[in-house]
Amino acid sequence: MVGDGGDSQRTVGSRPDLRADCGSCFGLCCVALAFARSADFARDKRAGDPCGNLAEGHRCGIHTRLRESGYRGCTVYDCFGAGQKLSQVTFGGRDWRDAADGGAAMFAALPVMRQLHELLAYLTEVLDRPDAAGAHAEAGRQRDRVEALTRLGPDGLAALDLDSERAAVNPLLLRASALVRSQAPGRRANRRGADLVGARLKGAGLRGADLRGAVLIGADLRAADLRLADLIGADLRDADLRGADLTGALFLAQAQVNAARGDTGTRIGPALDRPAHWR
Repeated sequence: MVGDGGDSQRTVGSRPDLRADCGSCFGLCCVALAFARSADFARDKRAGDPCGNLAEGHRCGIHTRLRESGYRGCTVYDCFGAGQKLSQVTFGGRDWRDAADGGAAMFAALPVMRQLHELLAYLTEVLDRPDAAGAHAEAGRQRDRVEALTRLGPDGLAALDLDSERAAVNPLLLRASALVRSQAPGRRANRRGADLVGARLKGAGLRGADLRGAVLIGADLRAADLRLADLIGADLRDADLRGADLTGALFLAQAQVNAARGDTGTRIGPALDRPAHWR
């Protein structure tokens, strides 16, 4: 698919299983994960304890008003479809409430499966982009390898070295990034891992920039041109993206978009949902 200015965008729906389907999950993120009382969470919760807002049928009782209720952190979290994979495939549809270990094995597997699904999402994006064709063969091999890991049982998942798995995929993602970003005209900024907390980048020309792992908390990116920018791992919490153009941005995850501020003028790729709080 081609967007404005010739920048390619991600194909919609090529891997719907990598998007969270809460209706097919046993509310794992509402139980397995710990959170501390803060601006993101209204109260403390220990890992393995069900959230007080978890209702019957593993549904969130305040889903439609999470932000107003002090649970902004819940609106940012994205399991990349790991929750339903564990619930329906790894554990064969067995509810953690009925497990002899109280769900401990399922809860321990959630962060592992989430990271594997995140890698699959990045590899799928590479394969979906014609402008990364030079990396497609290796991306296909890596996708098949990681896919096989997601089919491991609980013990196999627990034994995985996730740092090694990420290290195995990262060179391919870097190569794909270089291929895509080379289409951006002119000089491409390299702000990889940069501390840009609160940075004044209104209207900045960041097309094709390397912003991998950049800390952009509270940065002013209003009307910035972020087309074809690599945003993998960039921290966009409270970044102001009003009027910014992120069409064709690389490896931009839903969680990053949800954590930022935007408006009706913010442009994002078709594979991403526009957050309800962007007005």
